[in-house]
Parts: sequence; C-alpha cells; structure tokens
Amino acid sequence: MSIYLAIAVGGSCGAISRYWMSNTTYSWLGNDFPYGTLMVNVIGSLVMGFLTVLLAQRFNVSEEVRLGLIVGFLGSFTTFSAFALDTIHWYESGAVVKALSYVLLSVVFCIVGALAGMMSAKQLFLR
Repeated sequence: MSIYLAIAVGGSCGAISRYWMSNTTYSWLGNDFPYGTLMVNVIGSLVMGFLTVLLAQRFNVSEEVRLGLIVGFLGSFTTFSAFALDTIHWYESGAVVKALSYVLLSVVFCIVGALAGMMSAKQLFLR
C-alpha cells in the first residue's frame, strides 16, 4: 500500500470518527460550548501521544501504518481549524470569556492528553 493511500484511508476514517464523536458529545452536553471539538482534540492528543511512543519505540510497524494512523486518522480526527472557528465565533459574538476559556482549556488539556498518552504507552510497553 502506498503511503498516500494509507494516509487517505486513515484520514477518511478519522473524519467520520470526528463527525460521530462531535455530534455524540453535543447530544450529551448541549451546544452552548464547543464540547465536541474540545473532546475530539483532547482524545486525539491523548491517542497521538500514546501511538507516537508505541509505534516508534515498541512495535516495528511499517511507515504506511504509522503515517496512516498518525497523519491520516488522527490528523483528520483532531480539529484545530474547527477550534479556531469556534473561538472566533465566541469572540465575535461578545463571549470573550468563553473564547478565552476555550483556548486555555483546549491548549492545556491537549498537551496534558498527549503527555498522558506518551506516559501510558511507556508504562505499559517499555518497562
């Protein structure tokens, strides 16, 4: 399988997963805050951190598999562009505190998620 095909297949699956996860989150928590975007970004960061360690340091997987998962699936699953639009929406509507809290929560939780994923993979597979 070519690298481009692996990324395309992963990207397709990631986009569908993002759509499902966002809508499911909004149905649970409502639409008064961009919970869906926040959720996919935090989960995607956690999984990206986990897989980065796992695929690079534990398992010898092909470049196609690694790029299909990291660049394709997780690249389309996480939604930084949607995050930017959500933030601008809140700011332009006068909800500056919501916009700033969303930026802060997204950045902190995504970094913590990626770190937690990396630490989990190391604990589970690199002892």
